[in-house]
Amino acid sequence: MSRHKKIVHENEPVKFNKHSHKIQALKGFKDILPEHQKFWNFVAEKVKDTAEDYSFQKIDTPVLESALLFQRTIGEETDIVAKEMYTFTDKSGELITMRPEMTAPVARAYIEHGMISWPQPVKLWYLASLFRHENTQAGRLREHHQFGFEVLGGAEPELDAELVIVAQGLYKSFGLEPEIEINSIGCSTCRREYIKSLKKFLRDKKVCETCEGRLERNPLRVLDCKEKKCQENLVEAPQILDSLCEDCKNHFVKVLEILDDNSIGYNLNPYLVRGLDYYNRTVFEIFTKSQTEDKMALGGGGRYDYLIEQIGGRPTPAVGFAGGLERVIIKIRELGFEIKEEGHGDVFVAQLGDEARKKCMKLFNELRKHGVKTREAFNKKGLTEQLEIANRLKVKYALILGQKEIMDGTIIIRDMESGIQEIIDLEKVVPEIKRRLLGMNGLKVYSEKE
Repeated sequence: MSRHKKIVHENEPVKFNKHSHKIQALKGFKDILPEHQKFWNFVAEKVKDTAEDYSFQKIDTPVLESALLFQRTIGEETDIVAKEMYTFTDKSGELITMRPEMTAPVARAYIEHGMISWPQPVKLWYLASLFRHENTQAGRLREHHQFGFEVLGGAEPELDAELVIVAQGLYKSFGLEPEIEINSIGCSTCRREYIKSLKKFLRDKKVCETCEGRLERNPLRVLDCKEKKCQENLVEAPQILDSLCEDCKNHFVKVLEILDDNSIGYNLNPYLVRGLDYYNRTVFEIFTKSQTEDKMALGGGGRYDYLIEQIGGRPTPAVGFAGGLERVIIKIRELGFEIKEEGHGDVFVAQLGDEARKKCMKLFNELRKHGVKTREAFNKKGLTEQLEIANRLKVKYALILGQKEIMDGTIIIRDMESGIQEIIDLEKVVPEIKRRLLGMNGLKVYSEKE
């Protein structure tokens, strides 16, 4: 018998042995279960509120983009493009990438939809899933989620400062204490002079194998290296702030002045460059405050004045920042914050018997038409079991309908907190429930729906 493995040709279905293959989520991908949704909803709501406060408009872009978009913008020598992108050739022969970040797709949309003709600057925000085939770590899976804010069409330092202020306020709204590190990496002109100085300094230094290649292709990326021996060699390296041209220096000084005026704390980090090639001038990162060296990076951003031109648009200054949802949720849970459960409803409809079930289904839909948050368990028959569900859902009232109530044309209203029950006419229950809900502080004001 041949021991050679069978060759599976393209388009040939693969046969699995159902007893030996356990189908489960791929490495680096994760289900978000019902009990965790409250954390995701909490973060998403805070992001949305912040975006509205600062007049950002929401944008969604496709998961799939041309691979060329990221090769041009992120940089072919970056780890993302060289090692981490999910890229494949589709059935029409086009090279496709599952988006690894959102700034380039937003810039592409800005060009494609003629946003340059809109009032400038254009302020956009997003919540999106991103894909990178990287080693999984805390808060960073192969599918991870980001929120982000992009301001396109404005070169003013006030916009850089505003985004730092937005970032700090947003993380504080999550209940976290953010620590901001900031730097300027200058423009293409002054950066050229700095690179000469950096290469001269590193000429006789031992760097890791990866950085040996970076020294030839993009020396600034050496500053971003996490290898211990590279970091030790950089202790006395020249600082890019000393090489800034007059325009870049004035721009950065203005950014810092605005942050100081608004009492925004920050740390100057002369070796902060960010991991993507399209950045220039202001760059910043946000960390959790920590008494140890193990700070968690929560997000970051900066200015990218050349990116839109790189992908075929007109020269357009822009600045933005993004943060990871998973990492925010990890910190919220670590700190033990109590997140209020949403969506439990105000009224639970309970029934006893087939005829009561029919009437309760009709009542359920009638309440919903009037904007009342109503919950049910029509598949349950016992009253005790239904009231236990109503209690878990933390509804304010339970409406109970049985055979006796049907005969009398009535229904029972039970206050779930006090346990007090009242009997009222079935025909009057909808206006009565609305009256009671309107009479309680802090509850939604329900209005008639057409």
